[in-house]
Amino acid sequence: MSHIAYRQGQMHIEDLAIETLAERYPTPFYCYSANAIRQQFKNFSSAFADLPALICYALKANSNQAVLSLLAKLGAGADVVSQGELRRALAAGISSDKIVFSGVAKTAAEIRYALSQNILCFNVESITELQQISEIAQTERQQANISLRINPDVDAGTHAKISTGKSDNKFGIPYLDALAAYQLAKTLPAINIRGIDMHIGSQISTVSAFDSAIERLIALMEQLAALDITLEHIDFGGGLGVTYADTDQSEQALLAQYSSVIHKHAARLSCKMIFEPGRFITANAGVLVTQVIHLKPVQQKTFVIIDAAMNDLIRPTLYDAWHNISPVTQPSVDAVSSKVDIVGPVCESGDYLAQDRELPPVNAGELLVVHSAGAYCAVASNTYNSRRLIAEVLVDDDKEHLIRPSPSYEQMIALDSVPQWI
Repeated sequence: MSHIAYRQGQMHIEDLAIETLAERYPTPFYCYSANAIRQQFKNFSSAFADLPALICYALKANSNQAVLSLLAKLGAGADVVSQGELRRALAAGISSDKIVFSGVAKTAAEIRYALSQNILCFNVESITELQQISEIAQTERQQANISLRINPDVDAGTHAKISTGKSDNKFGIPYLDALAAYQLAKTLPAINIRGIDMHIGSQISTVSAFDSAIERLIALMEQLAALDITLEHIDFGGGLGVTYADTDQSEQALLAQYSSVIHKHAARLSCKMIFEPGRFITANAGVLVTQVIHLKPVQQKTFVIIDAAMNDLIRPTLYDAWHNISPVTQPSVDAVSSKVDIVGPVCESGDYLAQDRELPPVNAGELLVVHSAGAYCAVASNTYNSRRLIAEVLVDDDKEHLIRPSPSYEQMIALDSVPQWI
């Protein structure tokens, strides 16, 4: 069942018409389906229900407290990459022993705070970080649980800006250095070796990349066992792709393929398995609702100028990402589409949500829905051109809740402080 679909000619999110929501919340705004989030988490969990699996949701995809609280109630752990995300996960009720801390530049303050919270483990990304954690843990009289993130030098076939598993990416310890890194970790004080970790990229649609990377990690685990270094868990990371243009059928087919790869290797593993899905859980549970301000025909094309902008949804200009865009009112069956650019008010030529896109006829004042806006949209938004951060709304059946208000202009300006000597 699709939780975001036309009903009687109007786009609904669950049981509420988006047109009705737009009467209460000024456009643009994000809107999420609680049941779509729940369903997708359950789909992912069910794929590994027969394995000793822990699903650590990647907060970087969408870290709103309401979303995290939904997932916490379903038993999710968390993959965090900053002290802020760690604090968000804890505040939402995610147990610290279900939290892994990733990221290439953890600060001393972040490490100390994570140690104080007794998190499941640090995913260590370099030798210098490993040594720093050891030194801080000694000073704090703590024991640090660590997993080494290994860069398996596998090309995931994704966009260059979201590839993380090749040798020329900044992430992880190079595969060829992994054995030495583990041997060093074994000698360091205040370090408990708990696992091995990988994350080869984001929006991966070919499971063969996972297959190759996992094979390399298991081979390494076998070498480590021969050195009397036994690991309690393997962390497969995240990165499973979602469909931005099609139905969720292909998405579930990809999950089935991914599950088959994991199960193929599971017989060789006698440890806990950790997964870090983010986008897969929330991307297609959300939309961005926007209003058409003007139509601007020029010689080559027509610009559909909307009130949402690149600072509300940066993915198209940053990653060349494609988002399906639909009128809120269902077009007639005989509506003739034309090619348009859908652009926003920001003073940049890169401020577009779609280029050369086929769109049914729309008029100024009409509403559009930008689909698949539940991941890497609100979390990456900003106030460029002094545009306010936009509201986030959560719908659950026929209930709605404003889960993040848009600040007023006065609140935004008040964040600045003018020194008295000016």
